[in-house]
Amino acid sequence: MRKIADYEVRGKKILVRADLNCPIENGKIVPGARLTTHAKTIKELSDRGGRVVVLAHQGRKGDKDFLPMEQHAKVLHHLLGRDILYVDDVIGENAKKAIASLKDGDILVLDNVRHLHCETEHPHGEGEIIYHLAPIADYYVLDALSVAHRKHSSVVGFAKKMPCFYGDVLAGEVEAVDKVRNCKDVTFIFGGSKVDDSFAVMKKWLADGRAREVLVGGALAVLLLRAAGHHVGDSQEYLRTSKLEEKIPEAKALLEQFDGKIVLPVDVGLSIDMQRHEVDADAIKRGQIWDIGQKTIQRYVEVINNSHCIVMNGPMGVYELEDFSRGTMALLEAIARCDAFSLLGGGHTITAIDKLGIDKKYFGYVSLSGKALIEYLCGKDLPGIRALEDNEKAFPVSHVHRRKAE
Repeated sequence: MRKIADYEVRGKKILVRADLNCPIENGKIVPGARLTTHAKTIKELSDRGGRVVVLAHQGRKGDKDFLPMEQHAKVLHHLLGRDILYVDDVIGENAKKAIASLKDGDILVLDNVRHLHCETEHPHGEGEIIYHLAPIADYYVLDALSVAHRKHSSVVGFAKKMPCFYGDVLAGEVEAVDKVRNCKDVTFIFGGSKVDDSFAVMKKWLADGRAREVLVGGALAVLLLRAAGHHVGDSQEYLRTSKLEEKIPEAKALLEQFDGKIVLPVDVGLSIDMQRHEVDADAIKRGQIWDIGQKTIQRYVEVINNSHCIVMNGPMGVYELEDFSRGTMALLEAIARCDAFSLLGGGHTITAIDKLGIDKKYFGYVSLSGKALIEYLCGKDLPGIRALEDNEKAFPVSHVHRRKAE
């Protein structure tokens, strides 16, 4: 793993592919963990005298959250307390002139790379952005696992033209996931509504015999309870409208194939007239399943306390409402206290951590990635990571450029 942190960058023009994608409210970005975390990499390179050029995206073409990067540049200015240059251009003359005029320590944010048709549509990731920017830069840094699963031009294209490096954020993410992938006894905790992602990891790790147990909550638990023959009350309508009903046969097959390894809730927190009612899983008649129950919490916490390595992705219920946040909060608190290495991912999981007010330092690693994290956990080859690995062989960097110990 060739990390930019190990090399001298003073005076070098460095293209940094970060993930600054943010939620949008009323046309304004809501800065989240991705932006604030990647800001640290940008600041570090600037502090060391690098001439930093930030490549990033916001939303997808045609969507309401598809916006220019000007707001992100202003947030970086606020976070870093220094001037941030911005041009509403990516590969045109304005962008090239701005890059050429950079001085040591300067930070330039280019416009949304997804304005370029070639960014997402070029079959080999070799679009115009590579042709225009590679000749006027020295190094390329990929800093986001969250985009590494995409074969986009700004993710994989530069690796064929110039020396490329892992950024601090990407290096941390990969090292954390590799630590899990090297473990033979992992406890998985899956919640939320992204059932396909959970199933993919479960199938891989359970089939390999490396999953200790899989604890479930959220919509995933509703589906599995129904597949196991339980009534799920008014949540049956949710299964129908979300088309999760269609996955009942697949869920049944999983439960049969891995009998005893997938741990279902023994009781649940039902919402009846917006009030919490705890009921055993075999006694559900009405109400919506919005959380795991207290008996299940105790069972799951016991498993957590006896685990060596834990992966959690997704909340146990409707954590946004205090009465139904108990399961999610109790498990997060238990993970924070236990001695196991923990890897937590998913946007709702991160939001729940922030809501609870737990310092992220008490977890092994809190990932910024969603789909890419799932694919990497499943052992899939990520195009961005593969490009960096191939680049290290194709573009060796002399040891004289290595950073001196401070």
